[in-house]
Amino acid sequence: MSVELTANTSPETATETEWEPPMPPTDLIFDDGEPLESNRHRIAMNVLIRSLQQAWSARHDFYTGGNMFIYYSSEQARNRDFRGPDFFAVLDVDGTKERQGWVVWQEGGRYPDVIVELMSPSTARIDKGKKKELYQQTFRTPDYFVFDPFEANAFQGWHLQSSGGYQLLEPNERGWLWCESLGFWLGTWSGTIDREEAIWLRFYDTEGNLVLLPEEAERQKAEAERQKAEAERQKAEAERQKAEAERQKAEAERQKAEAERQKAEAERQKAEAERQKAEAERQKAEQSQQLAEAERQKAQQAQQLAEAERQKAQQAQQIAEAERQKAERLAERLRSLGLDPEEL
Repeated sequence: MSVELTANTSPETATETEWEPPMPPTDLIFDDGEPLESNRHRIAMNVLIRSLQQAWSARHDFYTGGNMFIYYSSEQARNRDFRGPDFFAVLDVDGTKERQGWVVWQEGGRYPDVIVELMSPSTARIDKGKKKELYQQTFRTPDYFVFDPFEANAFQGWHLQSSGGYQLLEPNERGWLWCESLGFWLGTWSGTIDREEAIWLRFYDTEGNLVLLPEEAERQKAEAERQKAEAERQKAEAERQKAEAERQKAEAERQKAEAERQKAEAERQKAEAERQKAEAERQKAEQSQQLAEAERQKAQQAQQLAEAERQKAQQAQQIAEAERQKAERLAERLRSLGLDPEEL
């Protein structure tokens, strides 16, 4: 605060004015016309930006960018001391806001929470020296990493300690470094992106899964849908085969039942034939019995007739005998009378 006196006033009538800090510059430059070191550097930067955006696609409370100027003081802006990290992320901010660069005083004093510099032989010394010091002392960026897209072993990271300085991160058994601010691992991945095959710096989740790019996520989704459709097709085919097996089983059961029925019918017909044969035999036997009975009755009748004839003959014989005896008695009587029966 300061006190100014006008020429025609006394100390008693002097007016007090409040001191106001100088306004930050508004004529900021967001493009210095200098390209990235190589096409691989450009791809590597976009891989980090796009994969983080894909991983947090449902979130709007973060901002990630790359190769953008970060303005953090009026002096820096006046001196054209541009600072443009290859990749950075800021948490707990409005991620839907359009930005040409990151202007700290327009963002409530927020600095990046994570920075990644993509090194080259010409920038390695600055990235691990002057920039690292700036990010540690001025930005107070919690997580800082450097990586050379053409030299996979040139990968380091630091985490800001409560004591105030950066502590070199120790890699895990896969050579990955933990980014505490994002909750992701940073590690290398070998493959082809944008028609360029290289070893890229990628994010991995806590389960060790690669954080996918949008096109990779689409391919994975399409593959998952294809596999789902294939699984459903296989399920439908299995159900069809099961139904066919059930149908065949039912048909086999039906055929078996039909065979059983036919067998039973054959047995019934055989039994019926046996019954009919037995009936025929019975009828034949009965007929034979009847015929024998008829023959017996005929024989009996003949016997009776013969007996009658015998009796008749016997009667005739008896009559003849009686006549003979009568004649004998008559002759005897005639002879007793002195008559010769022969002469009569």
